[in-house]
Amino acid sequence: MFKKGTKLYSIFTGSCPKCHEESMFKNKNPYILTEALSMHENCSNCGTKYKMEPSFFYGSMYVSYAVGIAFATAAFVISFFVFNASIHTVFISIIATLIVFMPVILRVSRNIWINLFIHYDKNLAKK
Repeated sequence: MFKKGTKLYSIFTGSCPKCHEESMFKNKNPYILTEALSMHENCSNCGTKYKMEPSFFYGSMYVSYAVGIAFATAAFVISFFVFNASIHTVFISIIATLIVFMPVILRVSRNIWINLFIHYDKNLAKK
């Protein structure tokens, strides 16, 4: 769907933002909650250090707020306009959506945050 070398590829696959060859996360399944945010220290292909400084990913909290709002808005539109649900049901569907997709939101926000600072280098990608 997304081509290697684009920011969207790295964001949605969770791959290294510099070479797009290795997953940044130790476990690809975000729903194993004990390992949801466990990341490798460096990329095994290009050596990119993911945690550039202590507390680097604190900035992803601001991104996760925006991503959470996007998920909540989608839940609202689907439940209210598609299913014609009552306002109470809409509220419950928004809360349920945010709870169910919490691990995905956390990972996507980390991926967006690191991709703001590290850019793709086609010379580092495996041939």
